[in-house]
Amino acid sequence: MVKSINSKALLIKLRRRILIAENDPDLRNSLSAYLNENGFRCQSAADGETALHLLEENEFDILIADLKLPKRNGIEVLEKIPAICPGTLTLLMTASATVETSIDALRKGAIDYLVKPLDYPGVLHRIKKAIQLKEVLSENQYLRQEIHSKYHPDQIIGESPTMKSIYNLIGKVANSSSNILITGRSGTGKELVARAIHQNSPRADAPFIAINCGAIPDTLFESELFGLKKGSFTGATMDKDGVFRAANGGTLFLDEVGEIPVHTQVKLLRAIESKEIKPIGSNNSIIMDVRVLSATNKDLMKEIEEGNFREDLYYRLNIIEIHLPSLAERKEDIPLLVNHFIRIYNSELKRKVLGVDKDTLKILMNYKWKGEVRELENIIERAVLLCEGDYITLRDLPPNINVNSLNLNDIPDDLKSSVHNFERQHILAILRRVDFDKNKCAELLGIGLSSLYRKIDELGIEL
Repeated sequence: MVKSINSKALLIKLRRRILIAENDPDLRNSLSAYLNENGFRCQSAADGETALHLLEENEFDILIADLKLPKRNGIEVLEKIPAICPGTLTLLMTASATVETSIDALRKGAIDYLVKPLDYPGVLHRIKKAIQLKEVLSENQYLRQEIHSKYHPDQIIGESPTMKSIYNLIGKVANSSSNILITGRSGTGKELVARAIHQNSPRADAPFIAINCGAIPDTLFESELFGLKKGSFTGATMDKDGVFRAANGGTLFLDEVGEIPVHTQVKLLRAIESKEIKPIGSNNSIIMDVRVLSATNKDLMKEIEEGNFREDLYYRLNIIEIHLPSLAERKEDIPLLVNHFIRIYNSELKRKVLGVDKDTLKILMNYKWKGEVRELENIIERAVLLCEGDYITLRDLPPNINVNSLNLNDIPDDLKSSVHNFERQHILAILRRVDFDKNKCAELLGIGLSSLYRKIDELGIEL
């Protein structure tokens, strides 16, 4: 019996809600009964005032309103919708549809209009189309919010002075159409910065197209960038839009731009300067409105000296440069990044890790992050997955994290403190190697188990 009640309650919850505003009681009641039979929950109003009151008090997916309602007509009700219930879609009913009334209704925000006498199956079909539209609009709104949240400058983690200056620079350049060159080592988050610039620019609702120039064979660069016409060469069996055309009106992000071959750099420069592209095999140029953001981990000035990169293209791409620091240059941000990634992977992996213990954080702070933020994120994802307690410990880190890799600047001058640090790090290393089996650790160290326990206590090693 309980299952039956719960199933019914769930069915009621899932049914879409419709408000029917119609002064003819026969039509109002029969339409309501028909829609109820077809899986909707309907309420009725005999005039515009009552309809507005119900819209203020309840949530409706669809409003079906007669154009000539008493007290407030359908257009007047429609005009109030954005303020009181912006998620409600409106279909207007009329007995004498004209082009003028139809256009007026659609201009005021109605998504459709119904002509009396109503064809009920036709009405049902239009309602279902309206529901589909509502779902698409809701999904698009959700995606926009997610993208804005993820790629807002506030979501690029760091409180170091260098990162604060980058946030400030992103805010300044986002509203322009200037080309930006983002530099820094692999894994520092160059694409994240590019997306933040796009998402906070006037082009945010237009495409953001990212292309990894390092992954394209030399022979395919031109067609990838500018497209091609069918039959332009052997194997070109259909027309293809290049990334410039796909990004029209929006932003094109050229990652690893230093990998573009020199013979293609000339055509890229021409496309940027003229704002036109010509697909391979076409005699016609196409005007483009594209903002170009590019990124590289190479020293492009050195590449220019060696003849691998055109100087004129460099200055065209580098109107403003944003340089992302390595983790070694902003160590104070590592704890923030660690906690940020723990929150992310707690959510994704359904875990409840509270943080990292003191010893583990010290190791993370002193580790040489060759893979930068990307490597740190991967290690935290792994640690959150493997963590068996409230806090990530050394045993949750991968073997390649060398606990003996102390920063030389952190080694104290006096011998006693240095020996203390070495002993602590060495014992931690052996403990990790044997998966914290203290008997094996004592055996490898050549000391008794009681001595190992005493050392652990003296050195402040947290297990």
